[in-house]
Amino acid sequence: MLSSVMQNPHMFVKAVLPTPIGPMLVVTDERGQLRALEWADHEARMHRLLRLHYGAQGVTLTDGEAPPSVRRPLEAYFEGELLAIEPLAVETGGTEFQRSVWSALRAIPAGETLSYGALATKIARPTAVRAVGLANGANPVGVVVPCHRVIGANASLTGYAGGIERKRWLLAHEGAS
Repeated sequence: MLSSVMQNPHMFVKAVLPTPIGPMLVVTDERGQLRALEWADHEARMHRLLRLHYGAQGVTLTDGEAPPSVRRPLEAYFEGELLAIEPLAVETGGTEFQRSVWSALRAIPAGETLSYGALATKIARPTAVRAVGLANGANPVGVVVPCHRVIGANASLTGYAGGIERKRWLLAHEGAS
């Protein structure tokens, strides 16, 4: 028996948005909700996460334009209006635990950082530091779900799917020390 995801694949639009740190892929659904956000040089990762969240046959991507309701806030963010992306509607797959981590990420204000341990404590799972790190790494909507704001316990810039230099740029752009 085929799952409903396989019978009815999601139809998403993939657009390219120029940013100061490289082209960004913006994936939206028919309602204009953000489904994925990834750097163009990491497109394979984006496809892997889409397959993970929606199944091997669960997504059909077509090239197009990002809706203005998504494009404008992203452009404004990169122009220095850091709060412009906060109201963006995001729709993700993922497990309940992952979504709780991603929700907590959105609560980290621009210009601030949090360690993986502090993030685990924030979601009332203080011993789940490693799982929080894995959920952070599986975030399909970087920048808007600001996984770049999570740092190591010693304040080091730990892994970022878009690369440490982009993480450093994003944190500096937001005024994080």
